[in-house]
Amino acid sequence: MIKTNIRIFVEDSNYRIRQKKIIRIWLSDVIVLEYKTLGDLNIILCTDSFLSELNQKYLSHDTLTDVITFDFSENNVLSGEIYISIDRIKENASIFGNAVYNELHRIMIHGVLHLCGYHDKSKKEKEQMTRKEDHYLSIRPERLRIWA
Repeated sequence: MIKTNIRIFVEDSNYRIRQKKIIRIWLSDVIVLEYKTLGDLNIILCTDSFLSELNQKYLSHDTLTDVITFDFSENNVLSGEIYISIDRIKENASIFGNAVYNELHRIMIHGVLHLCGYHDKSKKEKEQMTRKEDHYLSIRPERLRIWA
């Protein structure tokens, strides 16, 4: 059995995530491909209201967001928490014509890339982040790509 230090939780939501084991392995592979060592990574799926409270409390932002990443990495060891709003994921999937699981996987990778040191403040950084997201989505195990 492959053991990873990636834990996936659902907080304040009735969302049920499938394929956790395969997602953990895929994300672990991404971290290795980014030349990082996996420490402890928690992914917390939550509601808009839960994430909004975190956004206000820790970042002083009064806006909705799909993801907030708290980076606890040291040296080359990737550790942190990625909070993802399932409400935003569902709405964005509808807006962009994506399946919810595809949007969720993109945002998971987005959070991991932030922990790897990537940013998305400038146009150039956003383009690089999107290219990376697209690449890592393309190497998902087949069972994650057809999951409905």
